[in-house]
Formats: sequence, structure tokens, C-alpha cells
Amino acid sequence: MGFLNQLFGRKSKEEITMSEKLNIGIILGSTRQGRVSPQVGAWVKEIADKRGGANYEIVDIADFKLPLLGEADSPGIAEWNEKLNSLDGFIFIVQEYNHSITGALKNALDLAREPWNNKAAGIVSYGSTGGARAAEHLRGIMGELMIADVRTHPTLSLFTDFEKGTVFKPQDLHFNNVNTMIDQVISWSGALKTIR
Repeated sequence: MGFLNQLFGRKSKEEITMSEKLNIGIILGSTRQGRVSPQVGAWVKEIADKRGGANYEIVDIADFKLPLLGEADSPGIAEWNEKLNSLDGFIFIVQEYNHSITGALKNALDLAREPWNNKAAGIVSYGSTGGARAAEHLRGIMGELMIADVRTHPTLSLFTDFEKGTVFKPQDLHFNNVNTMIDQVISWSGALKTIR
């Protein structure tokens, strides 16, 4: 296998993990006023930073001022694709709206194609049912974009993990799930980097 990687100019998984840290984007999936995704994203990043193993950054789709798909082009689309190209994997912070993901996240997913391909992602969702239905919709979209989604999926309840629905106070039981999900995202992201 090492010979084939040398022949085709590809690095083995071991070479990648030993020489380069992976870049994992924690994508905030909502742009609405009063959103709580920045709190959830900061919590995931804090857990991730303590464990190391990769570079983690918050990627807020609101910062890119993306137009709706099919509207006039804007500099935000190129910047969005450039940001995605710089990442090896993703952790999506997903809210449930009407049994699905937000329109803003769906639009952001649709405004890129190749930058998503052959990368891994985890999902942290929240809502009245833990955001489970939004996560299931997101999994179908990720399959079409050639994003490999990992199995472990922390689900946060608006009733038990948020005070008055606005202040994020996660239960301790979620900590292990987040760490397991990050393990899987790092492992799969490293493996998929060898084929890009």
C-alpha cells in the first residue's frame, strides 16, 4: 500500500496524522436573532480544545452573508467555499425547525459542492426532541455531498439542557458522547484525507 501511495503521490494515513494536524470546523447552523447555536458551538469547541488532536474553529455561516441559491453571485460564496476547502472535517451544530434543518444551513450546504466531498462530519443537535429529525434530514443531504457522517450523535433537549430555552446548561451525560463523536470525526477525517 505504501508503494501505491508513493506511486500516486498520496500520503498514507500514518504520514498525515504524524505530520499534520487536521482542521475541523464547528459549523453553526442558524443565523436567526437570539439563536443559541453560538453557546452550543463554544461548548463543543471547549471540549475539543482540551483534548487536542486537531485544530478546531467555529465557522458561523452568518459571517459569510450568503445569498439564496440561484440569486446573484456574491463574494460570500467564494469565501464560503474557500473556508470549506481549508477544513478536513466538520461538526454541525443543528437546530430543529419544522422537523428539519434551518433554511440557512440548507442554503449554505447547497452553495458548495466539491469542498464538502470526501470529508467526515459529526452532528450535535438540539430541539424539543433533541433535534433528532433535523439530524436525520442532514444525514441524507450529507450523503449526496459525499460527507461521511459518524454514528455518535449528541442530542440536546430544550427542556433539560437549556434554562428557559435560551441559556445553555448541558447535562454532564453529554460529555462522553461529544468526546466519542470527536474521536470518530478525527479518525474518519484522517482516513478520508488520504483519498483527496
